[in-house]
Amino acid sequence: MRTMEAALGLLSLFLVIHNVGAHMFQVGGSGDWSVESSSSYGQWAQNSRFQVGDTVLFSYKANQDSVVQVSEADYKNCSTASPIANYSDGHTVIKLNQSGPHYFISGVADHCKNHEKVMIIVLADRSSHSTPSPSPSAAPPQSLPPAPSGDEFPSPPPAPNTPETDHHTPAPAPSDDNHPSPPTPSGASSFAVNFFCSVGTFVGFSLLV
Repeated sequence: MRTMEAALGLLSLFLVIHNVGAHMFQVGGSGDWSVESSSSYGQWAQNSRFQVGDTVLFSYKANQDSVVQVSEADYKNCSTASPIANYSDGHTVIKLNQSGPHYFISGVADHCKNHEKVMIIVLADRSSHSTPSPSPSAAPPQSLPPAPSGDEFPSPPPAPNTPETDHHTPAPAPSDDNHPSPPTPSGASSFAVNFFCSVGTFVGFSLLV
């Protein structure tokens, strides 16, 4: 007996853990499934983020209405001829088991034509972790040709002949040291010459007299 109780406890714990993160949405925000509340269904569905594992509650009078899950074409035509699922218990809780659009209409044709219908788009499973796709491997770098050795490089073209400017160093001017001036007679020599000239002039004059 205790073993069975332990097993049931583990099963309950597993179900609680499994449903962690799932949300229950009330159709239209209030849960009321009727023509009077149908104007809110479109805006409510657009503003809600449904994911796999979430549930939607439809509340209605069991003897007056029903919920029918249909295809897109039957949703547009309000047709219940080929239903995917049909609910009429008055307190319908539908679990969203897969991503993509889900179409629900009233089982009463006149109600559906008065917009008692809703399209719910389920995004993704919360428990799934998308694995990033591997990025394409980078192409191996192309091998470059070996660098040419020094002998393979062409010699640079000779520079154009440019006239060289002759820089002639001017010859040094002859200095006065190489050509000495004639010696200037000293004062004594000039006196002696003048004296002899004077004596000669006097003797010559005496002879003439």
